[in-house]
Amino acid sequence: MRDEPRHPSSAQPAPGPPVPGSDTRHGLTILALIVLAVFGSLGLGRFGYTSILPSMQLGLGLTNTQTGELQSWNLFGYLLAAAFAGILATRHGPRIVISASLFLTALAMLLTGFLPTFGGARVGRFLAGIGGAGGNVPAMGLVSAWFGEKRRGLAAGAAVSGSSFGLIVTGPLVPALVSRYGGEGWRISWYALGAMSFGACILCTWLLRDRPEPRGAAPAGGPVSPLAWASVWGSGVLWHLAAVYFAFGFSYVIYATFFIRHLVGEGGFSPGSAGLLWLQVGVASVVSGFIWGGVSDRWGRRAALVGVFSVQGAAYLVLGMTRSLPWVYVSAGLFAVTAWSVPALMAACAGDIFGARLAPAAIGTMTLVMGIGQAVAPCLAGRIADSAHSFAPAFLVAGGIAVVMGAGGSWRLDRGPARGFSRGREAG
Repeated sequence: MRDEPRHPSSAQPAPGPPVPGSDTRHGLTILALIVLAVFGSLGLGRFGYTSILPSMQLGLGLTNTQTGELQSWNLFGYLLAAAFAGILATRHGPRIVISASLFLTALAMLLTGFLPTFGGARVGRFLAGIGGAGGNVPAMGLVSAWFGEKRRGLAAGAAVSGSSFGLIVTGPLVPALVSRYGGEGWRISWYALGAMSFGACILCTWLLRDRPEPRGAAPAGGPVSPLAWASVWGSGVLWHLAAVYFAFGFSYVIYATFFIRHLVGEGGFSPGSAGLLWLQVGVASVVSGFIWGGVSDRWGRRAALVGVFSVQGAAYLVLGMTRSLPWVYVSAGLFAVTAWSVPALMAACAGDIFGARLAPAAIGTMTLVMGIGQAVAPCLAGRIADSAHSFAPAFLVAGGIAVVMGAGGSWRLDRGPARGFSRGREAG
């Protein structure tokens, strides 16, 4: 990839000030609320489906293709809303968009349980996808407003741990509810997750702030000019990052969606033991964003991306090649230590290049491309499983995409147009 001239916003990125020393506590409070927003929109709205899927499939009599289609509806909704969520957050502020989206996510999960049909589930999963994008994209964009470049990777790594907490909660909760309520357990599970997402909505509406400014002050920044928008969408680096992000969306969603289904259906696991392993993945994955965010702050975003994709590709390939119990745990461990690192690194890159004001729009654009991979992959994986009578080939496909497009594409990231891609560049 050849060097290109810096666009205006990358020549002097908008400051997106670090947390002032006198307001560190407030900054950490905002970071906790960002984690909560990711937890409600993705940790519950998307990854709750992984734990509920086995009992939901049995209750509705779904084929593997249909279960993949349901997740594709969720990811299609996410795809449609991703770019608009970033634009709306840039224009009107992240807090409004995040709060409304968490409310929609909660409503969608309640609807999924209330309408026990395949058609009703499709509507619910689609609406949850819209809410997921509206909650997650502006939340990740807020990191650039509250943390400077030297801490941005680590802060973004903390933000994505909301997805890990979703695994931690749903891993033991869903099997317990299914065990207690039997055939109605999967519906009760959706009600419980919807209630938690609604609680997150209330807290974010009440406490979240868009900028580290004195209370009562006008929001920082004015209207975004057409030239500024063009600097986002005309950046070659942005579209290169988006292609790498596509590889993440396509590969990880196959693993995350069908991990429990594969273990229960083909690996000899009970729903409880598979749920326990998923819980352990969630606990271990809490530190994944911290690890790789810190690596990116120290050695560059590109080095971190190459490392993450290499490890994740190995996790997918191992699960696709063997059902041996020790190797299942190896695969789960490799995934756990990298799980949500790529979204954190992409958020950090967006802040580095475009500054705090335009970061949500840049994240939304990249997420739009990533969402195409997410939307296509589950349905394709379900069809592969129905044809091969196993999810193993789908995991092999995911591994190949992660290694070739993810790690390979990250390695080719240009050193010139964006700071932080290579070791030795100073934070602004």
